[in-house]
Amino acid sequence: MRQPRLVFFVTEDWYFCSHRLPLACAARAAGFDVAVVTRVQRHAAQIRDAGIELIPIDLARSSKNPFTESRTLSQLIRIYRRLKPDIVHHVALKPVLYGTIAARLAGVPTVINALAGLGYLFSSMDFAARLSRPLLEIGFRTLLKPNRVIVQNPDDRQLLVERGLINAQRTTLIRGSGVDLAAFAPAPEANGIPLIVLPARLLWDKGVGEFVAAARLLRQQNVAARLALVGAPDPANPASVPQATLEAWRAEGVVELWGWRDDMAQVFRDCHVACLPSYREGLPKALLEAAACGRPLVTCDVPGCREVVRHGINGLLVPLRNPAALAAALKQLVENPQQRAVFGRAARDLAAAEFSLSAVIDQTLALYRELAPA
Repeated sequence: MRQPRLVFFVTEDWYFCSHRLPLACAARAAGFDVAVVTRVQRHAAQIRDAGIELIPIDLARSSKNPFTESRTLSQLIRIYRRLKPDIVHHVALKPVLYGTIAARLAGVPTVINALAGLGYLFSSMDFAARLSRPLLEIGFRTLLKPNRVIVQNPDDRQLLVERGLINAQRTTLIRGSGVDLAAFAPAPEANGIPLIVLPARLLWDKGVGEFVAAARLLRQQNVAARLALVGAPDPANPASVPQATLEAWRAEGVVELWGWRDDMAQVFRDCHVACLPSYREGLPKALLEAAACGRPLVTCDVPGCREVVRHGINGLLVPLRNPAALAAALKQLVENPQQRAVFGRAARDLAAAEFSLSAVIDQTLALYRELAPA
């Protein structure tokens, strides 16, 4: 009997490896024929070595050129017609919209659309985002309501259901992509000046500006702490911090710029506090990884982030876009190592109890089995 064919469509190969490769491998072990359609940059060997079929696609996340976008959609339709998947699993906004159109035109029987947060178009207040939002909502109503949808936090589900953008009965809550509890394990704090890291792409809506402003306040208050941005800009995202701004921060010396790192478990073991003052998230994998390493967390009281941080238990929640409150929370943890230790232990316990990679894989495989051909 033919194995049911499962095809992922995501924007970037690095994202697939970081967030979905363990799931794809588990699906393959469970009897699915698995492939991924994505833009290929530097992770092709890792995907193929895992036994996953890789289909490159020309995809530009920031493109608004209708000819480029129609060419990408046509390419995806041809791929789906050739692969004849039983299930397609789309992750993030553009794959959800384009993938659902392509699946409908190619006759794919089952579509799963995973919304990894509501992103720039829903969280940003700039003119372009507000102008695009009504068109995006029309697309959601047309394309998402007939299909299965995975959301990562209850706030997103409530918002989408209340606006009539998704069908509540066709929606599944799976909290993030999970954290590998063996790879991200607790370690004692390093000696020396407390180190606070912000682990994320360098986007304004990750709260990078507020983090730098908080660092200035801590310096003015003579708080002995190091603050580091761990991540790279994302020029394809409209919210990316310009390189000139990063160079100005580097020259100012108020924060350290570590760039992109592929050893995040070591980064979290070396730090004393993990901070993500984001405007909105699906479920932030970086905070889950820091929690699994037993580090206290500081984040904003917004959808997605508050799923990971229980205020006063494993970290501190601060108001959105409030550098003074952020600085106060960071100062509290910098100056109180005993509280850091208590929060860190609770963070690890919560990660193990609610956000493990194995739990997320089990929940997603259960959905695949429910929807796969008999």
